[in-house]
Amino acid sequence: MDKQIQKQLTLAFIGSYADAKNPGVYTAQFDAETGSLSLTHNVTGLQNPTFLAVDAVNSRLYALGEGVGAEGQKCGAASAYSIQLGTGELTFLNNEITLPATTCHIQLDNTNEVVMVTSYHGGMVGLTPILADGQLGTSADIQQHHGASLLPVQDRPRAHSVFVDRANRYIGACDLGLDKIILYKLDLAARCLIPHGEVSITPGSGPRHFAFHPSYKYGYVINELGSTVTAFKYDEERGELSEIQTIPTLPVSYDGENACADIHISPDGRFLYGSNRGHDSIVVYEINEQNGELSVIEYAPTLGKHPRNFGISPDGRFVLVANKDSDNIVSFARNEATGKLVPTGSVLEMSQPVCIKFLPVQ
Repeated sequence: MDKQIQKQLTLAFIGSYADAKNPGVYTAQFDAETGSLSLTHNVTGLQNPTFLAVDAVNSRLYALGEGVGAEGQKCGAASAYSIQLGTGELTFLNNEITLPATTCHIQLDNTNEVVMVTSYHGGMVGLTPILADGQLGTSADIQQHHGASLLPVQDRPRAHSVFVDRANRYIGACDLGLDKIILYKLDLAARCLIPHGEVSITPGSGPRHFAFHPSYKYGYVINELGSTVTAFKYDEERGELSEIQTIPTLPVSYDGENACADIHISPDGRFLYGSNRGHDSIVVYEINEQNGELSVIEYAPTLGKHPRNFGISPDGRFVLVANKDSDNIVSFARNEATGKLVPTGSVLEMSQPVCIKFLPVQ
């Protein structure tokens, strides 16, 4: 009986590339026994809602989208929804312009008081407050990055994502264009980000997404342009990252094109996973919990093209990979002892999936 309840009460939300007239954000029931997804609802009206953030405490979802500024230019926007826990159905709350350039990532702080967004094309990060009823307020802070790095695509700042530490004191912004992680203090009272420091990555790397180890002793960034992962020690008190190691995401025998995308760590902290677009694989590393270093376990084919993002199920038993260019989400069982991935045979066909977020309903 308990298993049946768990199957019924685990939701998954999927963001995708979509035109506003077509479905863009989807709700699915996740079967925690088989690792399969079943679509139940969707919402239209959003232009390219590629990334999502879920507030599990207040049953709300925040989705990226595109808006239009006062002068007719494309802007970053976000929409707020309430989640009906029995069904996963989404009810629209409101939409707000977040940045004066289109956005690619959205992240809640740990208290669900603000959302932070990043703009790849604008090279900036922004902070928007969440009102008491879950609606988004007016954008409260924008931090513009400056500079460039080695490659032609790095001729300007290209902020790609933000991450928050456990204490909710510091956030980091991965800037692909600068080859830097730029750190900020999060001032919730003032609704602003205070520049705190930065750490440089090897030129030409292109840091994209970041994951903290569950112990918060270590952090890991996946580098889109260099097809590498860089490991750091993290000083929680000082809000400082110190590089430990940089390791390739590809086998030595592969010489084709590749661009990395997403990164996640298993709930037990033993294994790290990263996506390769081009090689079309998930690289699996074992984490040495004594020093934070990584060693390759395998390169698991994603059984689809262009694995943009992926999600690890709340219990750590499954990995669901969103293959954008083959229009499918492929489910893999995760061996908790070895970290290796085995296809379950479950494939969900849908248009250009990108982001997968789970919501275990208690």
